[in-house]
Amino acid sequence: MTRQKSATPDFEAALAELEQIVERLEQGELSLEESLRQFARGVELTRSCQKALRQAEQKISILSRGPSGEAIEQEFTPPAED
Repeated sequence: MTRQKSATPDFEAALAELEQIVERLEQGELSLEESLRQFARGVELTRSCQKALRQAEQKISILSRGPSGEAIEQEFTPPAED
């Protein structure tokens, strides 16, 4: 089975690009037109990141269901770093 790559960048890449856009906008050296283009791209990336986070939350919710469908509340413990 071949997995298709989505048209939107993955979460980490989108977040990194968004951080770069914020830095450029904060410097205040862009023209108004370029600032507006960068802002629009930032909004697009923000929406993409929000969608990815919602999907991850839904996946966690699905994986956290018990055998009869009831929600199982468990405390998240991050994996130990080596």
